[in-house]
Amino acid sequence: SSFFSRMGGRNETQIMYFILLGFPTTSELQLLLFSALLLVYLLTVLENLLIILIILKNPSLQKPMYLFLGNLSFLEIWYVSIIEPKMIMDVLSHDKHISFQGCLAQLHFFVALVCTEYVLLAVMACDRFLAICKPLRYPLIMRHKLCAQLVAACWMCGFTTSSIKLSFIGQLSFCDVDKINHYFCDISPLLNISCSDSSAAELADFILALLVILVPLCTVVASYICILVTVLKIPSSQGRQKAFSTCSSHLAVVILFYSSTLFTYAHPKLSYTYSANKLVSVLYTVVVPLLNPLIYCLRNKEVRLAMRKTFICR
Repeated sequence: SSFFSRMGGRNETQIMYFILLGFPTTSELQLLLFSALLLVYLLTVLENLLIILIILKNPSLQKPMYLFLGNLSFLEIWYVSIIEPKMIMDVLSHDKHISFQGCLAQLHFFVALVCTEYVLLAVMACDRFLAICKPLRYPLIMRHKLCAQLVAACWMCGFTTSSIKLSFIGQLSFCDVDKINHYFCDISPLLNISCSDSSAAELADFILALLVILVPLCTVVASYICILVTVLKIPSSQGRQKAFSTCSSHLAVVILFYSSTLFTYAHPKLSYTYSANKLVSVLYTVVVPLLNPLIYCLRNKEVRLAMRKTFICR
């Protein structure tokens, strides 16, 4: 039920739903956009399911690197499923409503999975660092138990960060404006339409965004600097190429994901621009999840070989 709060000397009604404005399109383009987004979503889910299947079915891929890759694929299936089905339906639908509780639920799981992916990519960079820079100690350090603990820590970090952010956003009031100028419930659009003081929520969001982006990013950069130094010391060019090929696909995924999300989340509300953020959001919610499995399959020789064995044998 609605409730009233006293703000600025006037009664305000707390809204019960939001309207996601999405992208303005003509009626001629709606069906084309719907078909393209649906195809991309189905391909993304299928690609990631195939990677999980290939890793599970091939003993040669029962290694830490592929345990992390399987978790990344599992994460991205949920990641796109939280955003894209609603986005696809809204393209053709006149009713673009989402309930207040549904909006916060979508936001919670989306932020949790984004934060989990940041940390998981950093863990994967550390794994590559140990494999290339400390090859003799690598099997002793990266045991199955430690890998499982690292994966669990990634998920815990993501959901803890999201819960803290949501605890601030859940206290805000949304009174006059029920329109969100985005295609999903994201933090900055919600902060922009709040009618209560959002400074605490904005500060918490900014600090946590910096921590969850910059700490993993520094870890990735430090790991790859050490990898580069080690690879350059390898005498043969063939040896250098082999060493770097094991981490080139991961590096490509890191660059795609970090560059697109850093633009969106590593700045305060004041510098938020609707059109730019919506366009960049398409990159990390639609394009990057579609490309990640392709990058790992095309650039990773072991995955390609395992894929060939899996499907040719069957």
